[in-house]
Parts: sequence; structure tokens; C-alpha cells
Amino acid sequence: MAIAATAAVVPLGLLFLLSGLVVNLIQAIVFLALHWFSKNMYRSINKVVVELLWLELIWLIDWWAGVKIQLYADSETFQSLGKEHALVICNHRSDIDWLVGWVLAQRSGCLGSTLAIMKKSSKFLPVIGWSMWFSDYVFLERSWAKDESTLKSGLQQLKNFPRSLWLALFVEGTRFTEAKLLAAQEYAASAKLPIPRNVLVPRTKGFVSAVSNMRSFAPAIYDVTVAVPKSQPAPTMLRILNGQSSVIHVHMKRHPMKELPQTDDAVAQWCRDLFVAKDALLDKHLAEDTFGDREFRPTGRPKKPLLVVISWSCLLMFSAFKFFTWSALLSTWKGLAFSISGLLLVMIVMHVLILFSQSERSTSAKAAPSRSKSRGAPSDANPAKQN
Repeated sequence: MAIAATAAVVPLGLLFLLSGLVVNLIQAIVFLALHWFSKNMYRSINKVVVELLWLELIWLIDWWAGVKIQLYADSETFQSLGKEHALVICNHRSDIDWLVGWVLAQRSGCLGSTLAIMKKSSKFLPVIGWSMWFSDYVFLERSWAKDESTLKSGLQQLKNFPRSLWLALFVEGTRFTEAKLLAAQEYAASAKLPIPRNVLVPRTKGFVSAVSNMRSFAPAIYDVTVAVPKSQPAPTMLRILNGQSSVIHVHMKRHPMKELPQTDDAVAQWCRDLFVAKDALLDKHLAEDTFGDREFRPTGRPKKPLLVVISWSCLLMFSAFKFFTWSALLSTWKGLAFSISGLLLVMIVMHVLILFSQSERSTSAKAAPSRSKSRGAPSDANPAKQN
């Protein structure tokens, strides 16, 4: 199925990969020219540059597939979006939770300064992984012994970030599946924790470290809960690439960082309590098909992603026309074979990116977190990851 979807979106793949390589080149030049002399200036420029790539993915969900994201938030939360540094935590239900987060970040004006904690292999992905590396994403190895210092160092480097910053953290550590839920329920029962129904048991080490290192410069935690109405198909990257629409409900609640407890154990318990409440909220959504306790905030469909895609398309088509005219590449068998090979390479790369977005669906063996010596809390092989 992924291969068929990849073949159907070769033009989109060409657009994304070619424009992405241009963005990567600009990022590399700006990095070499400015990063060691003025990190803030580099980050300010990189924010604008990387948005030229991320907006193409926003266009996919907004204009290509027509996915509708309905935001439920109180006035305090809604008015704070994009105006402060924040740690963002979310349940992890689908292939595109990260993309939903980017849509909300784009609406809030901080798309280029929205970062995440990712597994280390992500940074080697063509175009998208390279852009993340240039954008100060934090990459971990799924081993807390190795990752503890890496996470602390990466978070500390964000202290003087020049723009409003969102750092995304998937505290469950992996994507929700029925097999993983069963493992989490077995673990919760053995550890005498509340039995989850709609979420996994949170892995708190990464969250505790993030709070400890971000208290001084991030005034808030945004608690995000994503759900899909019963009448709607579950959104996936494959469906989006095939232009298939859906509706996604997002509940957001701002928690002031100053209200969190001070000790690490208390912060870990706060996180676990939050996921118990999130589980109950998802029960309510399952029954009522809405997050009706918060005001509905329409997110709209801005034109900026559309304009960016049109601009990239015109620029790349003009450049391709000039190149093929100059090189006469399509006039020889060798040139034609080279062009076909290039298209096949695009298909392979897109196929890899699609499979990467689905990679967690087939891994259930490690779904149950291991026991910790402290209060039966789950141990983090990887405190957070995006895909």
C-alpha cells in the first residue's frame, strides 16, 4: 500500500525533495557563516528558511488532503499560543500527531521554532532529518545512561532561543497500539498504578529532565490531547498523501511551570496524574465525540502554505525546463535512463519516509516499560520520540 501511495505522489516527492535540498543547502551555508559567531542570528534566519520546507507539509494536510483540525482551548491557553516558550506534551495516537502539532504551531506563528526530542536515527533521514539537525532538535539513542547528559545539554542550549519556542515531548515514548496498551495495562496492574484505557503509562525520566532544565526559561507546559471523532477515519500519512480527508479534535490546556512541584519524584507523579486525567478526558470524548468542556477555536486554512508550494513549484519547473533545454538530457537513451533512475530514487526515498512514519506500528515487544526502583515508576529507554 505504501508503494502504491508513493507512486501516486511522485510529483509531490520531487517538489519536497528538490526544495528540501535547496533549504538544506541554505541552512548549511548560514550555519557555517553565522552559527559560531552569532547563534541567535543564525536561529532567527534558520526559522524563516526551514519554514519554507515545513509549510509544504502543512499544505499537505490543509490543502491537499483537506484535513480539518478543531481546537478546543480556554481563553488563557489560546491567547498564550506563540507568545512564550513552552514544553508541549501530547498523547501519541497516529502517524501524523507531529504534523498536527506543526499545524497548530504554524497558526501560532512559531512553526520554525517548534522543536522535538527525536530518536537519533531521525537526523539521517534525507531532507527532513537534515533540516531538523540544523534546527536544534535534540536526538537521543534510547539508552538513558547515554541520553541523560545529551538531553540536559540540548535543553540548556535552548535557554537563549530568540523566538517563542515549543519543545514537543511524547511522554509515552512510543505510539499507541492495542498491543502496547495491553502491555501497559499489565505493567500498571503489577506496579499498582491506575490501569490506562486510552493512553500508555508515561515514561517520566525525560519529562522530569525537561522540566528541571526548562523551568528557568519556559513559563508553561501545554498539555495536548488528540482524538478522532467516531464518524471519521483515523488519519495516517498514507491517507494524506492520497488526498483523503478527516477531522481531528485537539484539546489544549496551559499549565504554568511555576505551579509544578519542586522535587523530581513529585514532578514524575504530576506527569502520571496528568495522564490519568488525559485518559478520563479521552473516555469522555469517546462517549460524547467532542471536547465540549472547552471553547471551540477554529484553526482556519491559511493561504501562506499554498503560496509557498506554488512558488516552489514555479521556481523548480522553470529551473527544470532550463536544465533539460540546456542539457538535452531527454534526447538520448542515456539521458532518459538517467531521468527514470532519478524518479525511481525519489520513489524509494519517499517510500522510506512513509515507512519511517509508520515504524512504531509494528514494534510491540518493548511496549511495557520496565520497573524502576523508585515508586514503581516506568523507566525510560527513550524518554520521548516523535515518530
